[in-house]
Amino acid sequence: MSHTDPILLKHKVAVITGAGRGIGRAIALAYARAGATVVCSARGEAEIALTASKIREAGGRAIAQSADVGDYEAVAALFRRASDEFGGVDIVVANAGVATELRPIADSDPALWRKTIDINLTGAYHTAHAAIPHLRRRGAGKIIMIGSGQRNRPAPGFSAYSCSKSGLWMLTQSLAVELQELNISVNELIPGPVRTELTRDATMPPGEWVKEPEDVVPLALFLASMPNVGPSAQSYSLMRRA
Repeated sequence: MSHTDPILLKHKVAVITGAGRGIGRAIALAYARAGATVVCSARGEAEIALTASKIREAGGRAIAQSADVGDYEAVAALFRRASDEFGGVDIVVANAGVATELRPIADSDPALWRKTIDINLTGAYHTAHAAIPHLRRRGAGKIIMIGSGQRNRPAPGFSAYSCSKSGLWMLTQSLAVELQELNISVNELIPGPVRTELTRDATMPPGEWVKEPEDVVPLALFLASMPNVGPSAQSYSLMRRA
């Protein structure tokens, strides 16, 4: 997206979790090219520092702050810093996710199964909950959840991941209903199969459009720039290429 409109997100402040690699990094770089100030967050300090550095080297504004989305206080501190440094928050991309337990339920590790739920679902809840007061003060905003088609497609070994993404879908629906009167839109972006660290060892579905992280950018830009009116809680999918 080297030709991203540099004024599309001008004066907007975006907080992106999981911004150190893959889809999160691609979105962070694209939002910055579109004029947004970007707050890059993830657990790995070195990776988000590199993302923020790339944005600044290109003339954009960005900071990096490490936060584990499973730790609510860390997430709340992330949004406080975003508001303190840049005056508020306009766009939130809840992208942080893991797939730590990829075994049949009978053979699964309960601790790893719960960790997947804690990060993918509870982490998204933490992100939205901590963001709402800052979005409310702006009078409008966007929350974009990075979902998965795996939420409605059971597969052996994917119970934890699928359950977490199913819960994320309902969290998106619930937030949209509750935040509509605050002019905060909430939507789910379903990228489909993407080549990332998370999918490095996965078998890609035959016949599917297997995307690079940059292929997710146009839809992420659309959801960040669309008007705060009309239907919310829609699931926008990057379908198979014709």
